[in-house]
Amino acid sequence: YSNTGGQTSKATTEGIVAPFSSNGKKTKSKDLARIAMSYPNVYVAQINLGANMMQTIKALKEAEAHKGPSIVIAYSSCISHGIKGGMSNSLSASNLATKSGYYPIFRYNPDLSKFTLDSKNVDFDLYDEFLSSQNRFNILKNIDEEEANRLLELNKQHAIENYNYLKNLEN
Repeated sequence: YSNTGGQTSKATTEGIVAPFSSNGKKTKSKDLARIAMSYPNVYVAQINLGANMMQTIKALKEAEAHKGPSIVIAYSSCISHGIKGGMSNSLSASNLATKSGYYPIFRYNPDLSKFTLDSKNVDFDLYDEFLSSQNRFNILKNIDEEEANRLLELNKQHAIENYNYLKNLEN
């Protein structure tokens, strides 16, 4: 399965302009990891090579060792994101996605009943910088700046809520 950002899906976040959401996606995205973690025997991880290579390797090893289904959801930049400066900046853009809280990384191992939030020191003050670094979030500002600001603020609030939810799982 691939959701690159080149077109809208149920997992696309608010405010993105893409095919099938030319006026900005208005609905909250489904949380694929949370859905998968609702099954008691599924190993689940979110990884981002640009943010933490060692966490990526650890998650892939754990997923492979798990005696049951595993799902690893990976963040990856795509040309359709419209990263400012081009794809040569994809690793730094990926890093900013996790650092800003847009894409937290974690691992859930059902064998140990252990959830590990690997995203530490998330700085939501960087969230707007992340969003503004990609055309997929900026296009709507040229069409309807007020609606764009509303949707992108909603996007940020949902990211904060999600991060707080994940922090509670670690306890």
